[in-house]
Amino acid sequence: MANLMFKKIQNIDTSFRQFRLFCFCILGATTLICIYTVFTSFKMVSSMQSRIYVLANGKALEAYSSDRKDNIPVEAKDHIKTFHQLFFTLDPDEQAIKTTITKALYLADESAKKVYDNLMENKFYSGLISGNVNQTIQVDSVQVDINQYPFKFRCFATQDIIRPTTISKRSLITEGELRNVSRTENNSHGFLIERWNTIENKDLKTINRN
Repeated sequence: MANLMFKKIQNIDTSFRQFRLFCFCILGATTLICIYTVFTSFKMVSSMQSRIYVLANGKALEAYSSDRKDNIPVEAKDHIKTFHQLFFTLDPDEQAIKTTITKALYLADESAKKVYDNLMENKFYSGLISGNVNQTIQVDSVQVDINQYPFKFRCFATQDIIRPTTISKRSLITEGELRNVSRTENNSHGFLIERWNTIENKDLKTINRN
């Protein structure tokens, strides 16, 4: 009778150990599954955050985000090009001039505003309107030094000044610095042009219009 009771106790103890081992195995497997799930979810979220969808012609196109430092040269050059195109592309219309100059001044500091004020004071814009003169600009190249901050730049461009009887071509070279600012609707690149200065603006040739 005693042996029977002892065997039952041993069986109970063995069963308990087996059950405990089984529980440990289940707990370990659950823990591994949880860790794997968290890791996979984190990886998926990181992957999704690196994706950008751009709407073009009614279609969602996938793009990929990158560190801004990789895009500084491209964005800086586009910022400078956009500013010069806005500031120097002028039609003989007061409202059109005001609209483009206002957009340009969002991209630069008071150094550009001083140039605009001087041109206004010298009646440059009123002369364009009264003379029915168009002015366009072609940015030929932009050099940006990103090895120092603020980023120094130099812009090389060609202007066409279209009068009723002639077309004058002029070379334009400007320089300045770029400082980082917050991106806004009016300044999508997040740069501000500072200490902007014209170092050359001379006639190349004049063509008579037939």
